[in-house]
Amino acid sequence: MSTARRPGATADPRPLGRFGWVPALAIIAAAIATWQIYAMRSGVSPQILPSPARVVDAGWAARDALWTNTVATLEETAFGFLVAVVLALGLSLLIDASGILRTALMPLLIGSQTLPLVAIAPLVIIWFGFGLTPKVLLVALLSFFPITVALLEGYQATDPDVERLLMSMGAGRWRRYRSARLPTAMPFFFAGLRIAITYSIVVAIFAEYAGASSGLGIYIEQETHVFRTDLVFAAVLVTTLLTITLFAATYLLERLLIPWYRISRRVDRR
Repeated sequence: MSTARRPGATADPRPLGRFGWVPALAIIAAAIATWQIYAMRSGVSPQILPSPARVVDAGWAARDALWTNTVATLEETAFGFLVAVVLALGLSLLIDASGILRTALMPLLIGSQTLPLVAIAPLVIIWFGFGLTPKVLLVALLSFFPITVALLEGYQATDPDVERLLMSMGAGRWRRYRSARLPTAMPFFFAGLRIAITYSIVVAIFAEYAGASSGLGIYIEQETHVFRTDLVFAAVLVTTLLTITLFAATYLLERLLIPWYRISRRVDRR
């Protein structure tokens, strides 16, 4: 049974609710149709504004190059995000365990998020080269903060009565974390995970602009230089689909790792 004081207990935990994807798809379809009609009838050059059909055709023709560069970006994102999760878990435990560490580290963590990516990305490339390492570091740096903050909020949401009960039974600090604080923090953790995953792809692509041999960022830059706007749009479409897929995957992972949370939310709505 969960010990969490659940965030947003009256809200639907699913991003769109039951059948919510229908109006979303309708809006997307209307936008694409409007774009297609305007591109066909406005007289604007396809090099400036290609139609959706042209984008899809060009993307399919260049599918091998798009796939190769997508794999490179996904690899950077995956490793960087894994580092971010490990870093967030470690820092959140340290900060939650000590008021002194909270006072000392929180300003530094907040400050790390104010660093402009456009300034630090070239520096990280200079320090660590053009390989995988600098992209992983940049993704981790920009992704760990929302996960850390979400975990800290989750720890604080633990029912104090449950902790007192565990202490009365002789449970140590780690046992209290494992039995109460970590389970409570898991829904918050996944909320932070969803915020961070949307950053990670964008950060990886921007890092590739600063210096890389492959990736969607490099691909977009190369096609921009030769005025292949249709392929630029195709790469942007791939990026969007990749981000949506990773975002949706967090819900699947949440269902697998904390199935009790979904059940408790369903009970609350009743």
